[in-house]
Order: sequence, then C-alpha cells, then structure tokens
Amino acid sequence: MIVRKSKNELQTMREGGKITAACHKLLAENIRPGVTTKELDSIAEEFIRSKGGTPEFLGYPGQPGAVDFPGSICASPNAMIVHGIPGKYRLEEGDIISIDIGTRFEGFVTDSAWTHPVGEISDEAKKLLDVTERCLYAATEEMRPGKRFGDVGNAIQSVAEPEGYGVVRDLVSHEVGREMHGIQLPNYGKAGTGTRLLPGMTFAVEPMITVGTYEIAIDERDKWSIYTADGSLSAHFEHTIAVTEDGPWVITASEAEEFDRAESA
Repeated sequence: MIVRKSKNELQTMREGGKITAACHKLLAENIRPGVTTKELDSIAEEFIRSKGGTPEFLGYPGQPGAVDFPGSICASPNAMIVHGIPGKYRLEEGDIISIDIGTRFEGFVTDSAWTHPVGEISDEAKKLLDVTERCLYAATEEMRPGKRFGDVGNAIQSVAEPEGYGVVRDLVSHEVGREMHGIQLPNYGKAGTGTRLLPGMTFAVEPMITVGTYEIAIDERDKWSIYTADGSLSAHFEHTIAVTEDGPWVITASEAEEFDRAESA
C-alpha cells in the first residue's frame, strides 16, 4: 500500500527537503581535489543537525553480515554506483562523485542525490552527468496523477538508452515518507503499465546510469558499496518528488530551483 500524504504533511516534507537541498549546496562548495569523503560526511552531519534534522542514513540497517551504515551521507566515486561509505578516500582531479543525502525532519524523510565533477573531468564523464540529469528531469515530468510506474521508467530509458548507456535494473527508485524505503518504482518499464500515480504519493526518483553494462557488483568486504560490474563510470541523480493535482512538486529542490521553475511557468 502506498501512503498518500496530506497537504500539511507534504509541506513538512518540503521543509525537510530544503535542509537536504541546502546540504547538497554546501557539500558542492567543498568538493575539490584533496578532500576526503569523511570530511564531506562530517560537514553534512553537522549541517543537518544544526537545522533540526537528523541524518537518516547514519545507522541504517544493512544486509546480513554488514554493519549498520556508518556515515551520514553516501559518497560514491566513479564506478561506484551507490552506498559508498565515507572514509579515507581522497578526491582526485577528474573524479566524479555521487553524494546521496537522506534527512529526517519532524517524522518525514527526504532523499536526494547529485553527481559532481571533481575539478576538470573528461568529455565522457561530462556527457554521462548531463544525460543522467536529463533522465531525472524526464522522469519528474511523468510524476503526475493518472500516470503509471511504467511511464516513469520508460522516460528514463528513453533518454539514456539511445545514448548507448545502461539503466541499472537491480537498484530502483522508491516510495519515501515516514519510512526511508517503501514500494519500489523501477527505473525502466513499458509506458502505460504498472501502478497508477495518485495525488499525495511521494517517491525518491533516482536514475542510476552507466557508460557500460547495467549489471552490478556488491563489495564483499563492506557489503554496502555497489559498483558497475564492468568497472565503467556511473552517475546518480535523485529528487524526492510529490505527485499533486498541480503536477510534480520537487520536494528536495533548492529554493533557487523552485524560483526558476515558478518564473518559467
């Protein structure tokens, strides 16, 4: 069962989404060669708590044999798709890094990820980031009453696959609200099929796109980090989005993004 939120609950999620968005902005300002992922994690935790939120990822239960997640963010460079544990890894010129942030605020979770360049990056990496971001925006446009899960996944495929990129199958978008993970929403699908979207539903929409195969490999040492099976670059963009009668509401948009959308409407 997908839980539909009231207008007041959506507004509460939006307040949490502003914290998540502002945290992304702060981390983007600190991403540069020489910075460790642990340093970024410390900045994020301090910021989220200073705004009255708590880092949702910190202590999140893992699969059997894995420790509870030890970081406040996921920091996943290059071929690592998601769930990178912040630590000693020091960013290098030319890296790309996915930063995934989950914030709990007044009982609700917002979840958002962005993939950033570290210094000057290759043309291949630039194109991957551009295409993956466009996948997110294409999926966002489908988050409307009456649309179906398959429309969202198909929108992602329709942007990524003509470029020759892989759309990760084994990792998915998902319902988000009082809990971090609810019903799964695949990032691929056939238009016009699947569960129908209704006002008040909220999802973390997160295309994960690869230069090579969409198959994945899980790090057997930490049982968290997930890589592309062939070692190719991957990118990850994510917003928490509410389905409303007025169209998609990007709960984790920055205030500047929200203003830009209003100006262009």
